[in-house]
Amino acid sequence: MKNFNLLTKKNSPDIFQTGAALTLAALITAGAQAQTPPSPQTYTCYRAEKSITIDGRMNEHSWKKAAWTSSFVDIEGDKKPLPLQETRVKMLWNDQYLYIAAQIEEEHIWAYQDKKDQIVYLENDFEVFLDPDGDTENYYELEINAINNTFDLFLPKPYRKGGKAQLKWDIKGLKSAVSVNGTVNNAKDKDKRWTLEIAIPFESLSTENVKPVMPADGSEWRINFSRVNWQHEIGEDGRYKRKRNAETGKIIPEYNWVWSPQGIINMHYPEYWGKLVFSKAKAGKIKEVTTAQN
Repeated sequence: MKNFNLLTKKNSPDIFQTGAALTLAALITAGAQAQTPPSPQTYTCYRAEKSITIDGRMNEHSWKKAAWTSSFVDIEGDKKPLPLQETRVKMLWNDQYLYIAAQIEEEHIWAYQDKKDQIVYLENDFEVFLDPDGDTENYYELEINAINNTFDLFLPKPYRKGGKAQLKWDIKGLKSAVSVNGTVNNAKDKDKRWTLEIAIPFESLSTENVKPVMPADGSEWRINFSRVNWQHEIGEDGRYKRKRNAETGKIIPEYNWVWSPQGIINMHYPEYWGKLVFSKAKAGKIKEVTTAQN
């Protein structure tokens, strides 16, 4: 990967043992912390008028009234070019769920990992990172691919501080659905986008030792979104696969596109994530806000 998303994002040594992971971990230690992060994005999340049907279609009136985030950028921010394809998100909430919808432009939609908790970021995926109390510890990660396969985990603290991913943890009651404008795993055509809807129960963001944080009007959480996108090639069997460098034979590093830039190729700096502000107002009743704080 071009970024630490694949390796240092998951660099708990008892899970991933690769030479590249160790090398990249050393790079982080050597001075990544010294970089100044960009100002975080902020999104005001309004209440849904009615419950949302999770079908990947975003047909509800509340979705039409909710604002889009700004388009995703490279994880390092303006140091790198803008993404090749657009990604953006909307959010809503009610007493039970945080609703997230993502619209993901993709000329070639592919995903083969179809078993729960497979490492879906080894192919293209969409990722959610949530820290409900904003203390940079006890945070949650959800990854979903274009065939609606999920990988979720809990981290008591970032990997660089000795955190170990709890892969057996699950978002109980999670709802998700994907709709595709195009085809999946068909290399003979070009696609347009896939749209993802997610409902995360607030009560599920907890462990034996961590109580759920229930939002109220004015509550502020830390949140970020990441999109992993790989260059691809077509194998002799007609299946998509990650593209390799013709000279070295190594897989070409992936792109990491995010909502709120980290300023570093590592999603596991929760202090750099964006801000999610809950409002008791219903979507469309007040002008939505999604800005960068300067």
